[in-house]
Formats: sequence, C-alpha cells, structure tokens
Amino acid sequence: MAGEKVILVVEDDADIRQLLWHYLEKEKYRLTLAKDGEEGLAQAEAHPPDLIILDLMLPRQDGLSVLKELRRREATATVPVLILTAKGDEADRIVGLELGADDYVTKPFSPREVAARVKALLRRTVPSEKPAAEAVEYAYGPLRLDAVGHKIFYKKEELGLTAKEFGLLKLFLENRGKLLSRERILARVWGVDFSGGPRTVDVHVRRLREKIPLLEKALTTVKSYGYRLEEEAP
Repeated sequence: MAGEKVILVVEDDADIRQLLWHYLEKEKYRLTLAKDGEEGLAQAEAHPPDLIILDLMLPRQDGLSVLKELRRREATATVPVLILTAKGDEADRIVGLELGADDYVTKPFSPREVAARVKALLRRTVPSEKPAAEAVEYAYGPLRLDAVGHKIFYKKEELGLTAKEFGLLKLFLENRGKLLSRERILARVWGVDFSGGPRTVDVHVRRLREKIPLLEKALTTVKSYGYRLEEEAP
C-alpha cells in the first residue's frame, strides 16, 4: 500500500522538509515538496496527493488559509491533512481541526510519530477489499454510508467528508442508541497513541452536524461525557 501513496509536504523549513523526505521515503511513500503556501496549493490542485502534511507557519500564505482553500476545492476536499504546529499553539490546532484537518503533530516531533500518524490516516482512507456481496452499508433516515466504497450520501447527494469525519460517523452508526465517551471515540477513531485532547472530538462532531443537518437532532451531547446517536432517525 505504502509504495503507491503520494504525500505532499508543505513546509518552509528546509531541514524539516529534508527530515520528512528522508524518513517517509524509507517507509516507501512517494514525496513531493512545497516550501510555501501558494506553491503547496498549486501542487495539491494540479496533482492531488493521497495525504498532505501542512505546516501552519508558512510564508506567502499561512497554513490555516491553505487548509481552508484545500477543503473548498473539489480536487482536495477529502484529502487527509496532517498539520504541524508549534508546541503551545492550541488555538491554531483547534482552528485547524475546525477547518478540516484530520490530525496534528506538534513541533519538535519524532519522525517516527509522523510516520505512524500518516500510516493511520491512509489506512482509514483505503476502501475495504471485501467482494461486493459482502458490502457493508449503514442506512439512517436519508443518510447512507457505504463502508466499502468509502462514500456518504445524504438525501441521495454524495457528501465530501474527511477521513476522520467518515470514521466518526461510521462509529456512531455502528453504535446507534449507545452512549460513547469522548475517550472511547478518540481511541477508536484517532487511535490509542493520539496525543490530542477530547476537544478534538467536539470539533469533529460540530463539523458533522454542519454537513449533515439530520444530526443536529439525532446526535445528542451528554454533558461532561460524550455523545449518543439516537436509535432511530428523527
């Protein structure tokens, strides 16, 4: 799988670009590099990669505006994005998640951690190889999730969800009627090694509600604990 995957690294620090290039190429990924926001956007649209590693502190066009533009454009709307932030910049991390980032790593970081996050994100975007007869689908009112094709339809229109949004929605549909804690959601969707806090879940739930109006009523917030998708669609 890894040998077929293309990763675009948008980072202005030459040493960090070289570090990521060296380490991720050893993991059999194919790397392309951009040294500023405008170059990164141009490359992403011309040749959409399988995943983007995006620094938030970039010249010419900052990472948050690049992320917003990536999510606005059809060619890159669902490409997984891993953002790089400075330690302590929690506000930027939260805004990044709200704009559509799938995960983040804080600087200074371990290349091994970045590689693990990349692998996890790409694994969640690969459709199942089960035969069509075993296709797994979830129907919930006018909402349908195709787990094999990795597609979401709402009122027969296909929606563009990020990898994490897809995984989160699938988890709720698999556990409708059950109360899920934020900690359990983090472990199932982001993985046990994820270093972010429970606010990450809240941000992604808010994005799901914005994209799928049905969830405004169907997905209940249980204060100080987590969320529950009602057994039946309202």
